Amino acid sequence: VVKMAFFPLDPTLSKMLIQSVSLGCSVEILTIVSMLSVPNIFFRPPDRAEESDAAREKFFAPESDHLTLLNVFNQWAAHEYSARWCQDHFLHVKGLRKVREVRSQLLELMKQQRMNVTSCGRDYDLVRKAICSAYFHHAARLKGLGEYQNLRTGMAAHLHPSSSLYGLGYTPDYVVYHELVYTAKGYMRTVTAIDAQWLAELCPVFFDQRELVDEARRKRKRKRGTGANG
Repeated sequence: VVKMAFFPLDPTLSKMLIQSVSLGCSVEILTIVSMLSVPNIFFRPPDRAEESDAAREKFFAPESDHLTLLNVFNQWAAHEYSARWCQDHFLHVKGLRKVREVRSQLLELMKQQRMNVTSCGRDYDLVRKAICSAYFHHAARLKGLGEYQNLRTGMAAHLHPSSSLYGLGYTPDYVVYHELVYTAKGYMRTVTAIDAQWLAELCPVFFDQRELVDEARRKRKRKRGTGANG
């Protein structure tokens, strides 16, 4: 059994990496974990805010900021790790080079531990499942308009306007997030939409499947009722 302490990572990210092996998406999680271990790789010059926001949106994966990060790295790799490409897309090339370095080191450690490094192709539900398994303490349920509540602490958390989920047109019932950042209110940074059943399946000690599914059903009924009245 590979110990989480073996990797020079935050325990949450180590757990995500180990879990991804059994789910068959370790190539993707390896990249995501590496991207998360480096500060924000997007830059937003005040005089070119609209332009940089539009460039960022091209990478968006509608249900996941984590998958957005994966898109960025994969596209950079497809453009032969070009510095010019980074500049054109408002990305910090130094940050991405650091990501590439971290990724190589982690890949080497995985090989030492004889961990399978496999890709899930385009089955991104597996990637979101691996993310969910590590962030169960950062799982939140929709409470109101753009407002979520941490399932374990009850703390309020909001979607950040820079999140790929922010302009989705609908708000997922359940999400997990990388961290909370406090400004005027608590904003979730790096968010992924999840299926409530995954929480019960992956973390049965903390979550009761029946309770989560019933709550999601009640919420959908309320939404339909509101729609009918309007």
